[in-house]
Amino acid sequence: MNRKEALKTMAITAGMLPFSGELLAQKKVAATKSRINHSVCKWCFPDHSVAELADFAARIGMGSVELLRENEWPVVIERGLTCAIGYASEVPLNKGFNDPSLHEKLKEDYEYSIPRAADHGLTQVISFSGNRNGISDEEGMENCARGLEPVVKIAEKHNIIVAMELLNSKVNHKDYQADKTEWMVELVDKVGSPNFKILYDIYHMQVQEGDIIATIKKYSDYISHYHTAGVPGRHELNTEQELQYPAIMRAIADSGYTGFVGHEFVPTGNNPLHSLEEAVKVCSI
Repeated sequence: MNRKEALKTMAITAGMLPFSGELLAQKKVAATKSRINHSVCKWCFPDHSVAELADFAARIGMGSVELLRENEWPVVIERGLTCAIGYASEVPLNKGFNDPSLHEKLKEDYEYSIPRAADHGLTQVISFSGNRNGISDEEGMENCARGLEPVVKIAEKHNIIVAMELLNSKVNHKDYQADKTEWMVELVDKVGSPNFKILYDIYHMQVQEGDIIATIKKYSDYISHYHTAGVPGRHELNTEQELQYPAIMRAIADSGYTGFVGHEFVPTGNNPLHSLEEAVKVCSI
């Protein structure tokens, strides 16, 4: 191989490397200059450790790895990132604040986790309504408000937001109670605290009710965190799915939102980190 051929081969190889020089710097600058702050949900990348995912996220200009437990928070913090929203309880999402029998357990969990989240610099912890299990939406709302009351008081003391996630009950989470934006908005009003808000999952709400941009514009003050994924399938944010993510990101940014957008899609390709990189590119407006 002569010198010219060798240089050509080296250039091609460098272009294929995920962390290579100029290309990586350009991608990092694009993500950092974006009006969107990017985060990634760890559970979607089971083949990568928290440390590996955090290292990659930092290299492409992301600011957070999220949905982590207390023992994982320091891993991302020592890499200059944060955990945009963390877990505060081991209670699964199909059980939650709509079940009065769990109120004491949930209070204990959040009473333990909220101060520790604050100590680690987190600003939000996640919560769930739980499945209906025959409970009407009216009763479920009353139960949630009652169970959340002492938890939110703890959150107020430590300047932490408790965000309840909207999930679809059509495809992924049958019978889940908090499956409509307006139900959640009413619950936020009933709780009546700036420390209780909505985790608006764009994928789930497109499946459940659609009208994403209009909903964001109408209820942005109620939302403290966002999740993304492609529809249908909950996969990459590419042209094979129906949501126009650049337009959605502009609506989020135009609303005055300055928090994180968490990418929560399940990669299908051979290179999951490349899929994450592409999601950041698509959403960097």
